[in-house]
Amino acid sequence: MDRRKFLTTGAVGAAASTLAAPAIAQDVRNWKLVSAWPKNLPGPGVAAQTLADRITTLSGGRINVTLYAAGEIVPSNGVFDAVAEGTAELYHAVPAYWGSKSKGILLFGSQPFGLRADEQFGWLYHGGGQALYDEMYARFGIKPFLCGNSGPQWAGWFKNEINSAEDLKGLKFRTTGIASQMAAKLGMAAEAMSGPAMFQALQTGALDAGEFIGPWTDSALGYYQVAPYYYWPGVGEPSSAEECGVNAEVFAELPDDLKEVVTQACHGLYNPVWTEYMTKHAQSLKTLVEEHDVQVRKLPDDVITAMGQAAQEIMEEFRADDDELVRRITESFIAYRDLVGGYMTYADNGQMNARAGVFGY
Repeated sequence: MDRRKFLTTGAVGAAASTLAAPAIAQDVRNWKLVSAWPKNLPGPGVAAQTLADRITTLSGGRINVTLYAAGEIVPSNGVFDAVAEGTAELYHAVPAYWGSKSKGILLFGSQPFGLRADEQFGWLYHGGGQALYDEMYARFGIKPFLCGNSGPQWAGWFKNEINSAEDLKGLKFRTTGIASQMAAKLGMAAEAMSGPAMFQALQTGALDAGEFIGPWTDSALGYYQVAPYYYWPGVGEPSSAEECGVNAEVFAELPDDLKEVVTQACHGLYNPVWTEYMTKHAQSLKTLVEEHDVQVRKLPDDVITAMGQAAQEIMEEFRADDDELVRRITESFIAYRDLVGGYMTYADNGQMNARAGVFGY
């Protein structure tokens, strides 16, 4: 995979510019979807295009969605504001990018030692999470939907081996969301940047290590060329949900059937995106090891323990937040995590441990 073709639109690009309001002629709405990703980046870039195509198709062309990759209209970190302000009708990104808006937003994407991909969707769809998601994003004029998940992310790419929690102190490390808070508590200098920018920073020495997504996407961005050690498990993000945010006024003006089209286009994409990630991650990891000599390493036990302690501290801070909505979101998340996590001891975890005991995987 040639990483250069993903860099042309991946860096922070042109400043936001206000475009015309959606044209509605003969019941056709022309929508702009601004993405946080380079066009066709394996994983999220592909998913963004699929979402645009799916809404267009399911609506019978009544909503015509055109995708704009990061930098084509707004930079990757500007898509949330672009939709809130009406520059574009919808965006594709991850909640982990919007912690500066409210820390409560971060829980809808990923949480250290938190929910798996299926549990994340279960919380929103069956555990009361969607109502809280709507309430939080309504503050910014956005109607949010989950529309995919990368599954378990990796701990990251490191230039040097990690033998203890002490080795993490002082490392310049790329990550986002609550995982960045966890990294900071372990003495790391956490920095948020785009995936292509992470490659450049590792190459120049501006970063010592970093995590982006997983083997499929990470391979395309070429991290194995500049950092030989690939660490697991990615307890900072046991899953990472992708989201679609729609301008709330634009969504409210849709007739009921088109509201349902947008809703089902997003929700119906969640499982196909997640399972594609899992399949392509597995294939790509095999290639990384066999063809690129990547050194796969497990985080030492004391590192995982230290990360767990930091994660618990962060959740207590969320529980005590000044924002009452953040507190409610946190309590809802914890209650669902504990409920379903307890059941998983007998269900998925039990089955996976039994399979590993017999087949080794």
